[in-house]
Amino acid sequence: MGRSASRPVAPETFTIDTSAHDGRGIAHDAGKVVFVSGALPGEQVEALRRRRKGGFDEAETVKVLTPSKHRVEPKCAHFGICGGCAMQHASIPMQLEIKQQALADNLERIGRVSPARWLTPLHATPWHYRRRARLSCRYVDKKGRSLVGFRERGSPYVADLMNCEILAPPVGQLLKPLAALIGSLQAGRSCAQIEVAVGDDVTALVLRHLSPLPESDLDALGQFAATHRVRFYLQPGGYDTIHPLDGNAGQLMFRLPAHQIEIGFQPTDFIQVNGAVNRAMVDLALELLAPETQEHHLDLFCGLGNFTLPLARQCSAVTGVEGDDDLVARARTNARHNDIDNCDFHVANLFEPAGTEPWYARRYDGVLLDPPRAGAKEILPWIPRWDPSRVLYVSCHPGTLARDAGELVHTHGYRLVAAGIMDMFPHTAHVESIALFER
Repeated sequence: MGRSASRPVAPETFTIDTSAHDGRGIAHDAGKVVFVSGALPGEQVEALRRRRKGGFDEAETVKVLTPSKHRVEPKCAHFGICGGCAMQHASIPMQLEIKQQALADNLERIGRVSPARWLTPLHATPWHYRRRARLSCRYVDKKGRSLVGFRERGSPYVADLMNCEILAPPVGQLLKPLAALIGSLQAGRSCAQIEVAVGDDVTALVLRHLSPLPESDLDALGQFAATHRVRFYLQPGGYDTIHPLDGNAGQLMFRLPAHQIEIGFQPTDFIQVNGAVNRAMVDLALELLAPETQEHHLDLFCGLGNFTLPLARQCSAVTGVEGDDDLVARARTNARHNDIDNCDFHVANLFEPAGTEPWYARRYDGVLLDPPRAGAKEILPWIPRWDPSRVLYVSCHPGTLARDAGELVHTHGYRLVAAGIMDMFPHTAHVESIALFER
């Protein structure tokens, strides 16, 4: 299987044994691991080695000789070139299996734990779901025009995209018109990126530009916004310079209908990328935490109140804590907007917990953690002091979840009752997961 030549001039034949956590196939050649992009477990493929390293090689599929029953035709014509997706060649059941195996492997290898039961994977429509994204803009002299889109896979170049099958409407169909717009601007070469935020009613496009835009460019942006029913924001510097093109500083919003909640946000605020999966995730979180009317819960890394406000509908009180002042201010606004008065919000650095604020001294019936990729290691020693009967951990990185799960189980006396994946990013290698711990 494969040849031992140091620099093969032709594709080699590989049999794919299993799948890596990033969706690449794994083959073995003379005892060495070869990661093969575009290949699925059980397949025999021809692939070119692109990179050799000490412990493993990397290859790229050029021909599938024996296809897996889970192989499907990618929907996007740009798949394999654009770096936005990694798994469109795999069926959704196969994608879910790969991600669940990634979670299981991390829990066992890093945390030395496994759940008493596996949750059914959460997933929704795998297309046109992505409501937050950062698109690159670049004028390409060889093409004589501007490009707008994700970067090419494994490359700093911007992919030449006609449309995108994962971006939420209307943005997925606006890549070519946006590229034409940027290319027509006098200051178009200074436009570096467009940050996308799609609310339930309004789509915001934040244009990062490195030089001032003349009046003619502002007019062109305004005409595009009116034609395509989007709202432009301009960003001439840091995040504090972002302002609406038309002077209308209205908020974006998304709804959680099952809980009669509306959450307002600004274009660069963190929100969950997939609206449908987020709604299902909130429902699942409340089902697992099972809050009772007399209970007080703590929501750490609470952001805009995505979990805090639905929790407040079902229990006596909720305390939300977040490190970003602006997000906490908007969470308070969201609570007032939804006529919720049984939650309080606090600003605190949860990576360097001080323990001096009054909310640290309370006891909580349940704790919900929704940290960034770095995880929640620093705040975990406080869990026994709060003495919650249930801890729910929502994770965007299986490695840090596994590390923290090991801490909760082996150090703090909790049991991993249930865990599962949530397919927040279909067709990508991102693994979002949820885990319930009980005292």
